[in-house]
Amino acid sequence: MSYRAPVSEMVFALAEVAGLGPDLSAEDAEAVLTEAGRLAGGVIAPLNRAGDRHGTPFSDGTVTTPPGWREAYRTFTAGGWNGLTADPDFGGQGLPHLLSAACTEMWNGASIAFGLCPLLTAGGIEALAVHGSDDLKARYLDKLISGEWTATMNLTEPQAGSDLALLRTRAEPAGDGSYRIVGSKIYITYGEHDLTDNIVHLVLARLKDAPAGTRGISLFLVPKVLPDGSRNDLRCSGIEHKLGIHASPTCSMAFGDAGGATGWLIGQENKGLACMFTMMNAARLNVGLQGVGVAEAATQRALAYARERRQGKAPGSAEAASPIVAHADVQRMLLTMKGYTAAARGICYLTAAALDAAQGPEGQAALDRASLLTPVAKAFSTDIANEVTSLGVQVHGGMGFVEETGAAQLMRDARILGIYEGTNGIQAIDLTARKLPLNGGATVAAQIASMRKVAEALLKDADPAFGHTAARLRAGIESLDRATSHQRVLLASNRPDGALSGATPYLRLFGLAQGAACLAKAAVASRAALKAGATDPAHGARIALARFFAENLLPAASGLEQSVVEGGGFVDDAGLSLAS
Repeated sequence: MSYRAPVSEMVFALAEVAGLGPDLSAEDAEAVLTEAGRLAGGVIAPLNRAGDRHGTPFSDGTVTTPPGWREAYRTFTAGGWNGLTADPDFGGQGLPHLLSAACTEMWNGASIAFGLCPLLTAGGIEALAVHGSDDLKARYLDKLISGEWTATMNLTEPQAGSDLALLRTRAEPAGDGSYRIVGSKIYITYGEHDLTDNIVHLVLARLKDAPAGTRGISLFLVPKVLPDGSRNDLRCSGIEHKLGIHASPTCSMAFGDAGGATGWLIGQENKGLACMFTMMNAARLNVGLQGVGVAEAATQRALAYARERRQGKAPGSAEAASPIVAHADVQRMLLTMKGYTAAARGICYLTAAALDAAQGPEGQAALDRASLLTPVAKAFSTDIANEVTSLGVQVHGGMGFVEETGAAQLMRDARILGIYEGTNGIQAIDLTARKLPLNGGATVAAQIASMRKVAEALLKDADPAFGHTAARLRAGIESLDRATSHQRVLLASNRPDGALSGATPYLRLFGLAQGAACLAKAAVASRAALKAGATDPAHGARIALARFFAENLLPAASGLEQSVVEGGGFVDDAGLSLAS
């Protein structure tokens, strides 16, 4: 089956979990998302399997995208989807990040390989809009926003992956305001393609006599085609042959074969990392949304297969062979997939809503909230994408392990999500070391307090349909609170190894508690709608899903708390344990 955007669930999550801002009504959101859903399901999704098989052939420095890719991209840009949140002064629509988040989920639910191209361009737009000079904005921003040109992010080098201090690509002033860039980059998504005539590369490089380490990195805009129409001194030197996302060209790039590629400084010299992180922070939320999209696609595919596939006789069934969806363990797997997907969606939408709120009266407080949630949105959502797509293969059984059903492709495509845009281990370090101390801990305390309010709302309604949801949610939140205090004490005691040893289980714990709170908040809203006379069966389904998550998945919180608080001793013994 092909992906179908779950528009009604998205709108409900936007309105009841994240909270629509004053400039966007549920009706307007539904109208926009319905059109986006038609594009995702009707144009992009049908290309996904063929794109996976075709790949991106590379010859003489040229990359050819799969059949139908260029036509789909033209349809995408013609609809204005490339610049939803961008500045209207440069051709954007100025819509909320929250609405764009739902659309990003759709593009990637339909095809991660396709969705990656506008995802990188969106990050480039953000970096250029915030840090670029007026001249660079005038020359490039409108064409990036329209999608006439695309953007890339050039960080990684063969010797410098996550450790950007090891970068060797160099830049030298040319005397006319431009710079000459010389060096090599790897893993550049859509570094070369045939979708557009020009590609705007954002490249990290080091100036001569720059300070050592990350303090000496600058960011440059290096276009494939120069303003005078001539070809710049850069080329794609090869593409990677990958486990997944086969229809997305992952390129090696060579700059300066003939003396130096022409580039222009973005921001200030030696301040490039701050500029690049503007791009990366936007990309990290979008990668989390990629995780939600592929998890949704895997869940839809597995559920459709489980309704059709007949194996074994379910208890109480009169049929000799029941649809496997009738078997309890298959139901457990499917509900796990649905629960994780909805929880991750809620976290990502909360993050996007905080970015929007940062533009209003809340200002810095909302921006700090977005900063706190971003590593959770990225890592939790992409971790569950790997788990959900794996469960999707399991539901399909042997048919999931072969390529025929498409379940295997979703699992292959999802595997990269926890690696790029900062590995999930780095996200966990960021959450513990940088985000917990925000405002002396006030930001994380406020977020935990917001989760407690959801639990209190549950306690006010003793409906038996909620089961043990309220009690389990309260217990999970308290586990998070205690683990948070533990991490902050270790950081304040100058014991970073102890805190970082528990960073990954801490992030998972945060995601479970926040995700459960999101599902419970949706359940409370659905219960209120039912009391008011609503008859939509989706309301009952949300209550049941929140209960399943709280009673079956959230209990892991106590074990994760123990790992955070008591499991750090391995760092003292790691040398012994890993020596043999």
